[in-house]
Amino acid sequence: MEVRLNKFISEAGRFSRREADKMIEIGRVRVNGKAPQLGDKISGRDKVTIDGSLIDGPPEPIYLAFNKPTGVTCTTDTTDRSNIIDYINHPQRIFNIGRLDKDSEGLIFLTNDGDIVNKILRAGNMHEKEYIVTVNQPVTDEFIAGMANGVPILGTMTRKCKVEKTLPMQFSITLTQGLNRQIRRMCEYFGYEIVQLVRTRIMNISLKGLQLGEFRDLSENEMIIIMQMVKDSSGTAPEKTSAKKEVKSVRKESTSREYAEVVAACCKKIKPGNSKSAAKRKTSSTSMRAAGNKSGGRHAGGPSRGKSSGSGRSNTSKKR
Repeated sequence: MEVRLNKFISEAGRFSRREADKMIEIGRVRVNGKAPQLGDKISGRDKVTIDGSLIDGPPEPIYLAFNKPTGVTCTTDTTDRSNIIDYINHPQRIFNIGRLDKDSEGLIFLTNDGDIVNKILRAGNMHEKEYIVTVNQPVTDEFIAGMANGVPILGTMTRKCKVEKTLPMQFSITLTQGLNRQIRRMCEYFGYEIVQLVRTRIMNISLKGLQLGEFRDLSENEMIIIMQMVKDSSGTAPEKTSAKKEVKSVRKESTSREYAEVVAACCKKIKPGNSKSAAKRKTSSTSMRAAGNKSGGRHAGGPSRGKSSGSGRSNTSKKR
């Protein structure tokens, strides 16, 4: 099976894909002794070298569960002194799957398997993450209902979710999406401030038995369940509907006049006008052509340089 060269180098555990692309561009990489191009694919029979050193195949996959303390930043940027990679100090190159705020704590996954990341993280895949949240004032029934039914933050409405009161000033919440500082923003909407936020579960993995600041390898049985849960998950973003596809879908259900409006709207990226305004533009355009024919096809002042209204063009425009 063929894989992209940058992915092969990255999975060998030494560099990121972006770093691999840079090395390919500046000529440090060779495939079977020849300089490759960005985007090239290789097979298991190809020999890849960097600065003359042979790159072995990908190492064994690593899947870690880590109980992150507050003060640790979920970044692979080692110039940040609080970065999660230096804190764990694993002998293999790994990276975090998703993130927890620096002032939050709890469960986070780390891996060297780039293929699984989006399958776990993408909101459309509906994988659960559970949190225990302590706030600065008593939790009311109205607050629980409001949080569960969706909250307007960041220009969108959060998904409905499971929220339960656990203590007078504490609640649990289970999300299937991960907007930026989502729980904090949701609480702020109702006038609450978070005192402590702990992620206690991701999918089938909980914090049970894992002390704060410790990490462990996920077991074979745990990974079997995770792989089963993500087998039908999308690893890429859903395809965006292009203007051409949108026109095709509308065409079957529209009259010819409506179809023309949709085509114009998609091309100009504006909303289609109503049918009355379209008809008025068509009538105006027809009248202008008729007037032009009577006067010899051109205005006395020369061709017009103004923007054409509607889809009609003057005879002058056609000659040019």
